[in-house]
Amino acid sequence: MDLFRTKSVEQSIAETDEPEHRLKKNLGALDLTVFGVGVIIGAGIFVYTGLVAATNAGPAIALSFAIAGAACALAALCYAEFASTVPVAGSAYTFSYATFGELVAWVIGWDLVLEFTVGASALAAGFSGYLQNVLAGTPLEVPASLGSASEGIVNLPAVLISLIVAGVLVGGIKLSSRVNQVVVAIKLAVVGLVIVMGIGYIKAANYTPFIPPSQPTADGEGSFWKTPLITSIFGLEPAVFGVAGVIAGASIVFFAFIGFDVVATTAEETRNPQRNVPIGILGSLAIVTVLYIAVSLVVTGMQNYQDIDPNDSAPLATAFDSVGVEWIGNVIAVGATIGLTVVVLILMMGQTRVAFAMARDGLLPIGLAKVHPKYGTPYRITFITGIGVAVLSGFVDFETLGDLVSIGTLFAFVLVSVGVLILRRTRPDLPRAFRTPAVGVVATASVLLCFYLMLNLIGETWVRFLIWMAIGLVVYFVYGQRNSRLAPGHDQAEVSTPV
Repeated sequence: MDLFRTKSVEQSIAETDEPEHRLKKNLGALDLTVFGVGVIIGAGIFVYTGLVAATNAGPAIALSFAIAGAACALAALCYAEFASTVPVAGSAYTFSYATFGELVAWVIGWDLVLEFTVGASALAAGFSGYLQNVLAGTPLEVPASLGSASEGIVNLPAVLISLIVAGVLVGGIKLSSRVNQVVVAIKLAVVGLVIVMGIGYIKAANYTPFIPPSQPTADGEGSFWKTPLITSIFGLEPAVFGVAGVIAGASIVFFAFIGFDVVATTAEETRNPQRNVPIGILGSLAIVTVLYIAVSLVVTGMQNYQDIDPNDSAPLATAFDSVGVEWIGNVIAVGATIGLTVVVLILMMGQTRVAFAMARDGLLPIGLAKVHPKYGTPYRITFITGIGVAVLSGFVDFETLGDLVSIGTLFAFVLVSVGVLILRRTRPDLPRAFRTPAVGVVATASVLLCFYLMLNLIGETWVRFLIWMAIGLVVYFVYGQRNSRLAPGHDQAEVSTPV
């Protein structure tokens, strides 16, 4: 049993030309940059800004965003080299298959479900919160029993948006791109409105102290389940705020940066991927990092962090309400509602492309790699993903989903950062349109920072993560290992025929 059999880069690229599994190449550098900006600007900034400022970092949430952005920038440089070298659907899964071998590739593919499927579910729940804010007091107001997974029967708006988005994705990647471009323009306008209009309401006193002094946690919050893992490992006194609070805040707001790696999953559908994929990844990340820091400074400058309600699902809108400018709060709520739809769309697209690549390799049922004869999209796995996102977003609360997304994404970044070093050593002959500068320093720093942020997530999140990964290993040994295209007795023609 060869658990570390690798699939060559040449073989991965050759498989993209199989007629039954060929994706259309419709995307350019602008499409990818807009996709990246579209998916990154989402519930992280629209929801987590208030939560983390109120409970972890105070005004220093700007530093939390900067730290999380730095971790993403390091990983992004590694992603850019991989994606330009191996322009194949599947992102970190495909990269791992070429470097670590099949078992690790499966693990990372299974892990990416936490980023893409669970991420899309979290964003669908975030969409629902802003939509309910917009519809409150109108004849269309959503009943409490149908508006929350934790306090009602089901989160119905989240379920509906998940199914609608799946339908759009089946319609084609170019259609998805056009929808995305319109919505991103709206979302950027909302973020710009927050910054431009909010500056005039900033009070310097709200920035003092910029890093609030460390405080012990509230009663009942010091258990292993609710304490950062690093605190439990080293026997530290559980606390919030202070420098530790800023770091823990970075682990949480890391959720706000997920998605730039979705650009890598579209490499197979990109014209000139060696040039356009690195532009899309690095360009989108640079844009949103600047915007996040600016928004967090404005919001905490308008409203003292001690007055922010950590349970508020629309903190940007509430900040303007607090200074008596309700109309801007209403505009923000409408814009955020529209904007979050495209984040759900792009995260679901990322999941379908990863699962598509895994099915094409035989690790999932090969029928899932069938593309639509007209639209050229992996429609079967898209419908399945849409149903999965609808169920999760309808019955699981936002905060639980968000923490799982963060740990899954950070783990993916660690493996990609190590993988780029391995591929440099094992395949120095491969053409690399983009080369990570000072790759040894950048990749090592990415691994250390991402793992440190993982340790700052609470014990409960780690337990859920480990259980999920254990389930994945069972699935691999029961199905994937035997049905892999690289398994003995499975020739190319036999496995590549869709059912």
